[in-house]
Amino acid sequence: MSSTEDNNLPKELEVKEYEFSGHPLKITMFKGAFLGVAAYVWGPGLALCRYFEDEKINFTGKKLLELGSGTGIVGILAVLLGGNVTMTDRPYVLKQIEYNVSANIPVRYRHRLIIRALAWGDDQESFAADYDIILGSDIVYCPMQFPSLLQTLLHLCKDNTIIYLSSDVKYREGSAQFHDELVLELFNSELIHTTGSNCIYKMTKKVVGDEH
Repeated sequence: MSSTEDNNLPKELEVKEYEFSGHPLKITMFKGAFLGVAAYVWGPGLALCRYFEDEKINFTGKKLLELGSGTGIVGILAVLLGGNVTMTDRPYVLKQIEYNVSANIPVRYRHRLIIRALAWGDDQESFAADYDIILGSDIVYCPMQFPSLLQTLLHLCKDNTIIYLSSDVKYREGSAQFHDELVLELFNSELIHTTGSNCIYKMTKKVVGDEH
């Protein structure tokens, strides 16, 4: 992972500080880098981090992949909680992720982290389907992307992979339909936590013989 030089940073930056599970996080948003929605820390990501804290989740020994990492806040916390994490997003977002990783993850833990580009529906085949856990926060907001997202999730999952998706089902277009209808054709899904309009779902891939 390459370091990010200060003179290469976008001019408009915003820094916010958080703490989850005893880990202080300092997240920088590259608002002047034309990253669109990826340049923000959204409610569903914070809800998922808080859920990990409340449930005292430890990812030690687990292999995780995060879709749409954005600022990196969820994936960074997963590394600090012991996980071996692959953080993914569009190529133009990776610099922001790298910057926040450098600011928040001690060097001694970075061997447990990989940052890679992943465009849903296009290059998921270059990823192995051997992840224990898949994470996604606020990635369900564009109905045109839903088929590609589902295709990617199916490829990445082995039979016992657990998916945690945190979504704003009220303010994101198509999100309720995605979770209440589209997902259920391919995955077993359980609503495990709600905070306002942010809902966290725990999902597993349906296999032959599933009756749910």
